[in-house]
Amino acid sequence: MFKIWIMSERMIGVYVMGNANMTLYTGVTNNLVRRILEHKQRKTEGFTKKYNLKICFYYEFCETMRQAIIREKQIKNLSRKEKIELIKFQNPLLCDISSELFSLVDNPQDIILFE
Repeated sequence: MFKIWIMSERMIGVYVMGNANMTLYTGVTNNLVRRILEHKQRKTEGFTKKYNLKICFYYEFCETMRQAIIREKQIKNLSRKEKIELIKFQNPLLCDISSELFSLVDNPQDIILFE
């Protein structure tokens, strides 16, 4: 069962999704929780759905969408080795850290459960 947080506040940021084979995808969004849930639920056609990238390995918040896009480009320009080093700096066990992100939401009354 997944939890969705309906949020009025924006959570602009960049993130890296992956799978057990360490196939990686770097993205940018104005709502990290919503976007990561979309990837986990395979709601969006594309690379992450095709390669079953459901593990959130990395995320970081940005003040503005412009900053997030710049940071996304920086991460996308890293070598595979450098991306994994960046991920391991925040997430040394290479585990799914999406629950850490979801726990940052303040309003538990806004949680909707569904399967």
